[in-house]
Amino acid sequence: MKAIISFYSLGARGEALQHGQSGTLPHFLEEPVDAYIVKSNPIKLRCQARPALQIFFKCNGEWVHQSQHMSQEHTDLGTGLKIREVMINVSRQQVEDFHGPEDYWCLCVAWSHLGTSKSRKATVRIAYLRKNFEQDPQGTEVPLNGMIVLHCRPPEGVPVAEVEWLKNEEGDHNLIISEARLSDSGNYTCVASNIVAKRRSATATVVVYVNGGWSSWTDWSPCNVRCGRGVQKRSRTCTNPAPLNGGAFCEGMSVQKSTCNTLCPVDGGWGEWSEWSPCSSDCERQRSRECTAPEPKHGGRLCDGVALATENCTGGLCTQSGLATSLSDVALYSGLAAGVVTVVLLIIAVTLYRRSQSEYGVDVIDSSALTGGFQSFSFKTSRQANPLLINSSMQPDLTVSRTYTSPMCFQDSIDKELMAERSLLDPLPDLKVKGVAERAEYHVMSHPQTFPRGLAPDYRGVAVGTTLSRRSKNLFTPQVSLIPSRPHHKATAVFGHAGGRLVVPNTGISLLVPHGGIAEDTTWETYMIINQEDSSTLCEDGPEIFLSPAVTYGPPGLDLSCPIAMTIAHCGEVAADNWTIRLKRQTQDNKWEEVMSVDEESTSCYCLLEAQRCHVLLEHPGRYALVGEPLNQEAAKRLRLAVFGSPDTSNSLGFSLRVYCVDDTPHAFQEVAVGERSRGGRLLEEPKMMLFRGNTFSLQVSIQDVPQLLWSIKPFTTCQEFSFSQVWASNQHPLQCAFSLERYSHSSSQLSCKISVRQVKGEEQILQVYTSVVENEKGVVPFFTQSDCTITSQTGSRAFKIPLSIRQRISATFDTANAKGKDWQLLAQKLHIDRNLCYFACQESPSSVILSLWEAQHQDSGDLDSLASALEEIGKVQSPRTGTLGCSRDEQDSEFTKLG
Repeated sequence: MKAIISFYSLGARGEALQHGQSGTLPHFLEEPVDAYIVKSNPIKLRCQARPALQIFFKCNGEWVHQSQHMSQEHTDLGTGLKIREVMINVSRQQVEDFHGPEDYWCLCVAWSHLGTSKSRKATVRIAYLRKNFEQDPQGTEVPLNGMIVLHCRPPEGVPVAEVEWLKNEEGDHNLIISEARLSDSGNYTCVASNIVAKRRSATATVVVYVNGGWSSWTDWSPCNVRCGRGVQKRSRTCTNPAPLNGGAFCEGMSVQKSTCNTLCPVDGGWGEWSEWSPCSSDCERQRSRECTAPEPKHGGRLCDGVALATENCTGGLCTQSGLATSLSDVALYSGLAAGVVTVVLLIIAVTLYRRSQSEYGVDVIDSSALTGGFQSFSFKTSRQANPLLINSSMQPDLTVSRTYTSPMCFQDSIDKELMAERSLLDPLPDLKVKGVAERAEYHVMSHPQTFPRGLAPDYRGVAVGTTLSRRSKNLFTPQVSLIPSRPHHKATAVFGHAGGRLVVPNTGISLLVPHGGIAEDTTWETYMIINQEDSSTLCEDGPEIFLSPAVTYGPPGLDLSCPIAMTIAHCGEVAADNWTIRLKRQTQDNKWEEVMSVDEESTSCYCLLEAQRCHVLLEHPGRYALVGEPLNQEAAKRLRLAVFGSPDTSNSLGFSLRVYCVDDTPHAFQEVAVGERSRGGRLLEEPKMMLFRGNTFSLQVSIQDVPQLLWSIKPFTTCQEFSFSQVWASNQHPLQCAFSLERYSHSSSQLSCKISVRQVKGEEQILQVYTSVVENEKGVVPFFTQSDCTITSQTGSRAFKIPLSIRQRISATFDTANAKGKDWQLLAQKLHIDRNLCYFACQESPSSVILSLWEAQHQDSGDLDSLASALEEIGKVQSPRTGTLGCSRDEQDSEFTKLG
């Protein structure tokens, strides 16, 4: 090799001299660079120098054979010097076979006529990347705004691997987030790569959690008893913030209770009568008593009866002083006295007759006939100048001083028996009812139950006499089977001439029988039954659906002299004109026939539709229901959504969530609540309402935000779906879906998650669940505010808000029109009952029927403020000069001081 180099050296020098090149050493334009052999692919090393007569590679101290060189040359046009370029290939085998103290290396040696130059050393290494990371990142849980630090050491490799993270966070081998956000939660992967391969580490789960915080306390609730020592409470929720991603639930109590005392109402009692007064010149004497033994206090009732008694003087007490008589004039004076007495009696009779005729026919503006019968109610100050409520010496009927807060429950305690289901088919006991005038008898054949306490749902075979049919109307007695296909709730009561109210508790269903609707000395045992009808019974493939339960009232032979008022809760969204709503009645062949549309006018029935209930005036017993026909896809019904929970009895770590979607009526939700109470379920969130539209889209129920590190849920059950038809006609049964969860350990005693209920292309509601899954920890939302409600009826004056004496005076005043245009139509207008007036015009006493409808409307509130306002407006319009009743303002103020 040395001989070859010397020969080349001599030849090169001769060639240089031959070409006349100037004497310079070679200068490298390109030197070999470090390279990596990937897999089995050889690499090329390249050198370029000028001026260069020859270039050779030297690897690991040894010359590379000339045959392994690939060379070419050309002349630089600018300088005229020769440029030579040489390349060699280095294979993987060559590198692996080399064993030395350092890496495999190569350099170039270039010759010119003056000598040689050497290039830099270029190393050649075999590239690789191990599979296993030296350190995988580890999952962690950090609080909100905490620091996240993930460590990652990549696998060994040549060249050294570069590291990147899945969340686009760049850095060295560590990931650092100084202030964690909720969006930083997720799965992180460390990715190492070089020219050979790319490796992924094990996934590290980062959970950014939020510890729960208490909200502010609510206001204290009212005392839970009407009288005596009770309990009031306030609550707070773990929502400030709500625990998230397994964050700790709030420590402490969510409900605080405190004792409270409510003053008990004291009913008034009469004191002793005073002594009789001396006989007056009119031959009368009086005595009085006061309602002070005890005085009515704290809302107690006033005394019943009169405070002033008057009677004629008898037994020789009626004599004229100074009258001299003689035995001879006895006959004369006796005759004169008899004549005087006769004249006095005649005058008294005429006076009493005139009073009786004008008592209820006086003009409300020109008379004080409307007495202060509203005294038992507390009016606002602005109402205390109502001129239509003036006191008189006549004591009003004030037994209706109690109020109740819900149309589903009375507060007065009355022991009533509910109807036995089998008794619907049983006949009645033998019964005799006698009328006052005609003394007619009515016989009903049945098994030996007592009347009226026994149940009388079916009056087949009743011989209707003159007392029961006081009105010259056709008696509607449909022979409809009143046997419910699935009776859920029922109530019964015995009503007489005084009337009353019948309520099916916690259902929004009630019936009002007006005073005087039943003949005197006659009683009827009246009942109500709620049946949940299937919408398929309306008509096959029809668009109509039930918006309310079907309600049956009877007995079929019930005869009334005026309409009853029935209140039915419904679930239709009637705010927009997207429905045609009809009242329907079931016929003998179990078909449903239309009674009337609520938007039309009729003389046979009256419907007053409100947002959540409908008040119906009826004259014929039977089974009734509200039915809706959607006019477009925007028609919607209200759904009530509720989530209940209970531990899994078969798995100590299991917990079950049950989500219900039912029609938004009290009756439908009560069915769910009663069922959950029997199975030990707890209501975990206040029920919510959502609108379900008739757009043919289904309803989806999904569970979200379950802490994955603490709880597991059965796969493929996180989202469940109800078809449109199931929800749209769901009145026959409640819709329910369940989610079964399991905690990983007994230490996880809290569950926080969300339940999403949404209609596809429609509304969505979120039920937030924060609960303890330990069975002995109770933080339960109650099913009802009055869960112990069992009272179903009130009879007589206690059932009505308007005292009887006031009701009679209002009716007498407005039933007949007068010159000032004051009649029942004006009364209806002021009470906002000004539609379908032709119905009231056909009634014997339109004002009385209007007041019955007002009673049904305002059975919840228990005060007469709106009625007093309406009467006040009528008075102001009719007599602007002298005040509202033709009396001075001072007189009105003095009268209303008594009402306070």
